[in-house]
Order: sequence, then C-alpha cells, then structure tokens
Amino acid sequence: QVQLVESGGGLVQPGGSLRLSCAAPGTIFRLYNMAWYRQAPGKQRELVAASSSGGSTNYADSVKGRFTISRDNAKNTVFLQMNSLKPEDTAVYYCNAEHSWSSAYVYWGQGTQVTVSS
Repeated sequence: QVQLVESGGGLVQPGGSLRLSCAAPGTIFRLYNMAWYRQAPGKQRELVAASSSGGSTNYADSVKGRFTISRDNAKNTVFLQMNSLKPEDTAVYYCNAEHSWSSAYVYWGQGTQVTVSS
C-alpha cells in the first residue's frame, strides 16, 4: 500500500501562486507515473497534469502555460507549481500514483483544497 501525503493548498487571490506537494514515502518512486487531478463542486474529477516515470509531462489545456508539474525522485515527491491562478481553478486537488509496470496499482492522496478568490 502506498500512502500519498499532500500539502500546500489554501486560499489565494486571483493572479497568485501556490505550490502543491505530494510525498510518497517508502516507495520506489521512480517507477511510478504521478499526476494531479482536481474536482470542483458539482463537477467530475479531471486530470490537471501528469509526470511519467520516463520523464514526460502533459497538461490539461486549461492550465498549460500556468501550471508546472515536477518530481524529485530522490525525495519521493511530486510538485505542482500553480501560477496566474483563476477562480475557476478552485477545487480539491488530488495526487495520483500509478505503477508504470501495472495499472492495477493505483493510489490516491486525501486531497487538498485550493480556493482562488478575492
């Protein structure tokens, strides 16, 4: 069982920045594809950004140019740097880990609230 520990959410004004972190202690982190999802009230959970074990990244169109996903395999941590935040970015953000060798091993964090409001 992989435990994902998220941090970094909060309240920020439009145009501001936040950095989310997700730690996965005790794992062979480099073997996992990591991703951030978000879910706003009344909406489905959606993929925000992903970082594969091989180093590639991809982003939802709505966050391209504003958000950056990165990972530190030595520290078993993935980050989501969010800049130029908009009210529509308000959601609960979830960290996701999927083993690159088997999609049967998928894990979720507990979620962290991000609220963008003046």
